Amino acid sequence: MPAPVIGEDIPLARRSPATLARRPSKRTAFVGLVLGLIGATAVLLLVPGPWRRWLEPLPVEGLNARLSADGRLLGHHPYPEVSRDQLVELSPGLELKPEAAAAVGAMQRAASADGVDLVVLSAFRSIALQKSIFFDVKAERNQSAQERARVSAPPGFSEHSTGYAVDLGDGRDPAANLSVAFDRTDAFRWLQANAARFHFQLSFPQDNPQGVSYEPWHWRFEGSADALKLFEPAQRLAP
Repeated sequence: MPAPVIGEDIPLARRSPATLARRPSKRTAFVGLVLGLIGATAVLLLVPGPWRRWLEPLPVEGLNARLSADGRLLGHHPYPEVSRDQLVELSPGLELKPEAAAAVGAMQRAASADGVDLVVLSAFRSIALQKSIFFDVKAERNQSAQERARVSAPPGFSEHSTGYAVDLGDGRDPAANLSVAFDRTDAFRWLQANAARFHFQLSFPQDNPQGVSYEPWHWRFEGSADALKLFEPAQRLAP
């Protein structure tokens, strides 16, 4: 008996024929996998998250360390290198931003009036110089990156590159300069009592949250809007 027809002359049994699902070819499966990986990578790149730092290149060539979630490298915040035409000379080989240089000069005169010989040991450092200080000394002392970073910032992460940081010493006790022993000098005691008046702050006090070794000689200037903006992340991290 012929099958019933609907509409024209197409039998009902053939209006919605059942078809077997085709298995995708190996080529189709491979293309789908590639497209899926591309799509997933695009989503990861577009959506912010702490894992993104693992997809980015290492921030410092030759240093197998990545940025922390707050942008620090081995405890140190990133800092730009100030243009040399924005610096003034304190003395041969020592340069700072003009406002920091003026504050240092005023601070030295005030210290001298109190019988203290406050000397500037180091000021602006280029990123290239900081690279040499970090890697060359690291090799000489056979230090790991973590060990070296406790006492010296990686290039691109030093406050000295901003033109606002100085290493200070005591002219009457040079043996204590650039060592923890500096905190037993007259110069350090004077800085503790007076540095804030000239907008200078100790960058790495004892047990600082950045995990950098105690450096009683290292002070940064925070007496301008530009300086405050640069050091705001470090201030926010401070206890």
